[in-house]
Amino acid sequence: MKNIIAAVAAAFLLLASAAHAQQESREPVRIGGPEANIKRLIESRLPQGAVVDAVTRTPFFGLFEVRIGSEIVYTDEKVTYIFNGSVLDGKTMENLTQERINRLSMIKFDDLPLAASIRQVNGNGRRRIAYFADPNCGYCKKFEREALMQIKDATIHIFIYPILSQDSVVKARSVWCSADRLKAWNDWMLKNTAPTAAGSCENPIDSIQALGQRLRINGTPTMFLANGRRLTGAVPLAQLEAAIADAAK
Repeated sequence: MKNIIAAVAAAFLLLASAAHAQQESREPVRIGGPEANIKRLIESRLPQGAVVDAVTRTPFFGLFEVRIGSEIVYTDEKVTYIFNGSVLDGKTMENLTQERINRLSMIKFDDLPLAASIRQVNGNGRRRIAYFADPNCGYCKKFEREALMQIKDATIHIFIYPILSQDSVVKARSVWCSADRLKAWNDWMLKNTAPTAAGSCENPIDSIQALGQRLRINGTPTMFLANGRRLTGAVPLAQLEAAIADAAK
């Protein structure tokens, strides 16, 4: 998945240099409206196997939103130019592109395999968070210390999602096979004390990796809130608290 995204990004850079040549060409008659034509044109320039998931007309200057996996870019009807970036609301400065991505990537919280997570309960645990983290993710460690562990009255379902290296897989399995999984995880993430269990027990690590790919989780930390909203990155405590409160409405 990472390789595809990198290749897609490189392909978009090449599109700009081909814009003038494309303007002079004559495209076949479009079938199915401009959305179908845009999908065909862009897919013809992407790495083999990459697929445009959806094309939607926007209210922005006649542009169309093109969704490829968890990425969004914009183009005109003739795919003369590709805009790879965020659209901001001119009055509120809200990132409309990110908000759109967040809506498209929402899930049903109860569909998550919570039995494959490590559960930490803060306070009365009434608020729910699903947290995907790589054991070797430095941002995750910082986020846990400065924000996640400070959240009150929350149940945190920790999904160990090793995507950075083979050592991450080894540590993930070792944590899961520990007698006290939560202690082993917190000892490593908060105190830098490595887990010592053999990691040979039956574990859900492979299935969590597959789940993360289906959910298009390309980096950690990534969270899902009770309303299914996705939250990515090591967000500050205040932002996390506000997002959790909003999800409970």
